[in-house]
Amino acid sequence: MAFRFRQHSVLPGFGLTLGFTVFYLSLLLLLPVAALLFYTLQMPWVDFWATVSHPQVVESYKLSFGASLIGALINLVFGALVAWVLVRYEFPGRRVVDALVDLPFAMPTAVAGIALVTLYASTGWIGQYIDAFGVRIAYTQLGVIVALTYIGLPFVVRTVQPVLRDMAPELEEASAIMGASRFTTLRRVVLPTLLPALLTGFAMAFARAVGEYGSVVFISGNIPYTTEITPLLIVAKAEQYDYRGAAAIGTVMLVAAFALLLMINALQWWSTRRHTQR
Repeated sequence: MAFRFRQHSVLPGFGLTLGFTVFYLSLLLLLPVAALLFYTLQMPWVDFWATVSHPQVVESYKLSFGASLIGALINLVFGALVAWVLVRYEFPGRRVVDALVDLPFAMPTAVAGIALVTLYASTGWIGQYIDAFGVRIAYTQLGVIVALTYIGLPFVVRTVQPVLRDMAPELEEASAIMGASRFTTLRRVVLPTLLPALLTGFAMAFARAVGEYGSVVFISGNIPYTTEITPLLIVAKAEQYDYRGAAAIGTVMLVAAFALLLMINALQWWSTRRHTQR
């Protein structure tokens, strides 16, 4: 007769830990979101629609989501490349480069915005040479993309790195021995393994960029209908004591970001399930 012994846990029982978990998530996540939605629901529908559909606000939606998407896509490619180099190659200064990846996490966003302006303004260290070719970065939509790409890079790198460490190089060697080209090995062996991590890093970089404010507000120039991001309009309405307007725009951003993250997570689940069934 076999007996099943309950595995001992160093933490308190399930009920207590679950209670702390629900309380913690409710206090920090669910309660603020619920308060935002409740405050918005008190707003008449006509006023809500007039606020969120104003042409200036609509243009800010396009810039915020469009620039965030472009920045996340850039990081999807180059973040994976950085992670590959840091994991698969040994070279002098590798630890320094690895530490620099976390710089956007450590540096205050306002400081990052000032640094980007210093670099890419028409009189900046890099901008003065680019401006000679008729390309402007600072105070343009391109500058917004640069800022959002900067703050999103660590999310892709740090998500892909652990997966690369766990992926045995022998799989690539076996593929090469069987006559597969480098492109075939990349497409059939490497990418299917990295795809869930890449999608996760992409989603995190995108979500981070959508709500970014500090690093963008300096380099964008805040030109109405051109380089204004949605978080800036939310802050502007709050400073004008239009809290309902700020809440309405924030609700639209919240719902849109949640819907996009839900689709990305569903795609990640599908790719993981497909990979495990092979």
